[in-house]
Amino acid sequence: MTTALGPAYRPAPTTFGAVARHGRAWLPVIGVTALANSAVSLALPSVLGHSVDAIVAGSGYGRWFTIAAVLIGVGVLCSLIDAFAGTACVAGTTAWLRHGLVSQVVRGGAEGSREFDSGDLVSRVSGNASDAAQAGPAAVTTVAAMAPPIGSLVLLALIDPWLAAAFFGGVILVVGVLFVFARRTAEISLAYQQTQGRISALLTEAVTGLRTIASAGTTSREERRILGFLPELHRHGLETWKVLARSGAQAAIVGPLVLVAVLAVGGLQLVNGRITAGELFAASQYAVLGAGLGSLTGVIGEIARARAGIQRAAEVFAIDKVAHGLLPLPPGPGRLTFDGVTVVVDDAVLLENVHLDLPGGATVAVVGPSGAGKSVLASLAARLRDPSVGQVLLDGVPLPALNHHALRTAVGCAFERPTLVGTTVGDAISHDAIGPVRTLAAARATHAHDFVRRLPDGYFTPLPKAPMSGGERQRLGLARAWPANRLLVLDDATSSLDTATELQISKTLTEDRYRRTRLIVTHRTATAARADLVVWLDGGRVRGVGTHQDLWQDASYREVFG
Repeated sequence: MTTALGPAYRPAPTTFGAVARHGRAWLPVIGVTALANSAVSLALPSVLGHSVDAIVAGSGYGRWFTIAAVLIGVGVLCSLIDAFAGTACVAGTTAWLRHGLVSQVVRGGAEGSREFDSGDLVSRVSGNASDAAQAGPAAVTTVAAMAPPIGSLVLLALIDPWLAAAFFGGVILVVGVLFVFARRTAEISLAYQQTQGRISALLTEAVTGLRTIASAGTTSREERRILGFLPELHRHGLETWKVLARSGAQAAIVGPLVLVAVLAVGGLQLVNGRITAGELFAASQYAVLGAGLGSLTGVIGEIARARAGIQRAAEVFAIDKVAHGLLPLPPGPGRLTFDGVTVVVDDAVLLENVHLDLPGGATVAVVGPSGAGKSVLASLAARLRDPSVGQVLLDGVPLPALNHHALRTAVGCAFERPTLVGTTVGDAISHDAIGPVRTLAAARATHAHDFVRRLPDGYFTPLPKAPMSGGERQRLGLARAWPANRLLVLDDATSSLDTATELQISKTLTEDRYRRTRLIVTHRTATAARADLVVWLDGGRVRGVGTHQDLWQDASYREVFG
């Protein structure tokens, strides 16, 4: 189904069942091999019991030994297939989850992921996705693991009902142990993953600000801040091991009790001639299988970690993607309109009732004190966020109604501290909409070519091997935005340039032969003076619109520039 604003949004599948089902063809393979293994486990005691009776009888035991050897071979083969299928299933599901999580974060934009720390998101995509991917194999293995104890109960009943009764009483105790273990492990697994996410968030924050930390001499304090959660992580890990150890110990006690009970009843039945020695041997093996429910603690632990991972992934999948429309952009000069725009975030009003009609092809400077809403206005114009009330239009079309290609081809945005993405310097400038020729033209227009050509490998220089000043990074950011054909939004994007370069780029912007609309957030008097129009913001409201010369008559306006 589609609407005027594009395809209807479909939430990503984030339930345990949805993640488990993604194993597709691998899950039947895992299930079949697990059931085959269970069948082997159930058949082997009976075959070995017949072997014992054949040895006692003195004939026919060779045939039973051959059958036992075949069963063991089948069990080994099933285990190998199960291990391969489980690994392949987890790998494929992990890749699917990571792709979906990354897509959700990227398509949700800066506002969508605002509530998440970068390090925490990395933790969810890397570690938690891998835990969540265990859902399918763990669920299938758990179901298949029920076959041996149930089958043991049935086969014991066929041998002798009293053996089944002794066995059943012990298995009830094991089930109780597993129930308590599963409930407690689920709580601890989620807490453990959440603490890991906090540590990752703090570490990422510290890595980003290493220069600031070093210059401030706060290295030791940062270490303590990041590692301050280690005791909590240690506590959660210790609780996990305590629960596992307690459940293992309980299962270790109950298991032998089941075996003793079955052997005691079986011994009486053997003495009374109701069962043979081989049947007693088979009964003992079935008792061991039934008590083996305790070995399910490992699989139940995987399910608990998978549930926790899915829950943390679901929080990311809940991010609303930025919806794009279906409309193309009609011909026009780049007229930018803010129609009753208000932006509210966490009860804080960032912009209030903004009405602006900015002519196409003009250079528009946005000025105001810190916190006035300049960057918010710029992000609205570039559609990096949407207003809480009102709408922003480009040549009469609301920005959300434009299709993604039309929007990003028409609008380019550069920032004060650009993040350079890609493998090489050239990648940091180019994108899908432009080729090598336009990349070079953009670099020349923004004077980035002046320093790029001096790099060892020019535009092919790897970004990590191209140390750059703040001004050089800004020039690359400007070059990436430059190919936009209708609107350029520059959010303080020339603040780190030296005076000569800034003057050159300002001249290029002012004399733009493409006559695109240029919305420039600035703190510099000279930039505002060269603009065709100035928008003066104060406290989230438009305080004045006009030329720099006209606004300069107001003393409060002059105070904006110090």
